[in-house]
Amino acid sequence: MAELLTDTPVHDEEGALTAQFVGAVSGALVAGEAKPLRGLVRDLHAADLADLIEALEAPERVQLIAMLGRGFDAEALAELDESVRDELMEALPPDVIASAIRKLDTDDALYLIEDLDSADQQEILAKVPAEDRSTLSRGLDYAEDSAGRLMQTEFVAVPASWTVGRTIDYARTESDLPENFLEVYVIDVGFHLIGTVPVSRLLRNPRDKRIADIMDTEQTVFNVTDEQGDVAYKFEQYNLVSAAVVDETNRLVGVLTVDDIVDVIREEAEEDILHLGGVSDAGISDSVMDATRSRFSWLFLNLLTAVLASWVISWFDATIEQMVALAVLMPIVASQGGNAGTQTMTVAVRSLATRELTPLNAVRVVIREASVGLINGLLFAVIIGLFAVWWFGSDGLGLIIGAAMIINLVAAAMAGILIPLTLDRFDIDPAISSGVFVTTVTDCVGFFAFLGLASLWLSA
Repeated sequence: MAELLTDTPVHDEEGALTAQFVGAVSGALVAGEAKPLRGLVRDLHAADLADLIEALEAPERVQLIAMLGRGFDAEALAELDESVRDELMEALPPDVIASAIRKLDTDDALYLIEDLDSADQQEILAKVPAEDRSTLSRGLDYAEDSAGRLMQTEFVAVPASWTVGRTIDYARTESDLPENFLEVYVIDVGFHLIGTVPVSRLLRNPRDKRIADIMDTEQTVFNVTDEQGDVAYKFEQYNLVSAAVVDETNRLVGVLTVDDIVDVIREEAEEDILHLGGVSDAGISDSVMDATRSRFSWLFLNLLTAVLASWVISWFDATIEQMVALAVLMPIVASQGGNAGTQTMTVAVRSLATRELTPLNAVRVVIREASVGLINGLLFAVIIGLFAVWWFGSDGLGLIIGAAMIINLVAAAMAGILIPLTLDRFDIDPAISSGVFVTTVTDCVGFFAFLGLASLWLSA
């Protein structure tokens, strides 16, 4: 086993953990060899340790934490996928979770226990110091996706009357301050935020300089109730590295840092992608039943829309019987419309999420998308029209499918932009519902236009 410490490659070329390394760790767990195990994981970053935990089987995860003991990096728990985290929190003893919480910042500690039952939360909190228990209990009272839940309550705050020297001495000697901080917050006697001083500015000024003379009074401040999407937008928009959080009385209660907001931005992007695919809160670590439940409802809704499209086709069954070529060609019209609508919808949903699409430019964007749909419709009308003439030898059929292509691609473009805008207007997440509606529009319009025009042509 000692050879594994030097010979087992930890990361592959892309930075992921290798199968050999995970296998070596699993082997050490099976053999119950704690010393070689500690040697294997000793130098792992917390994020890599979290990846290792996710790669192991459920019983091995608990065993890994137990065998590492005090050598286990608690920060790894804050890096876990939610489904793995929840499963692990249910399996670990309350004493182990409480011990991990004592080593973590407030925001990471809250992440571990936020989805546990209230009784389990209270049992764990009862095992942490009173001050930490009060802070965490207050954090759990905030909404899950709020700034109050994201913030950490460890920060450096001083009065404006202090000097640079006194502030530096305070930061050096006070044991309860955070290990890392970027700004010093300036408060009044009521603990209301009145300014900030970057650490770099603090270090570059003489010791006798007053904090009031070097602080910034204009700053971006968040309220504990602010939604995390709004917080992430402002961090990105104004290139923030950290920001203060105040409560309803404007008292300083916490701080947000960019490392937490990066996670929020990633989560928001992942959520949009999953919703566009009709999957909510899905992960590769989910159980079969959880994955099935998350996908069934949207598949069922898609089934209903498919039935609606088939019902439209049934209106023209006599027309299809007269000309079999219609049945061969009509999926082309619907498919092209569906793809075009998805393209427009994806751009629209992402633009709404990043706030690039606003009421100020909505009309211009709608006109642009309609124009794109019309131009693509004309181009593909020529292509598919000539193809239909060559295949079936019918000029009329070529004109019909060409006209239907133009109609459906314009309809797809309009649906792709207007449906997300409408849903967003009514505070409905466009990423969740847009796909089903856009597909319904393109299928029904495509079939109706093609078969309707064909019916008129055949009856003429």
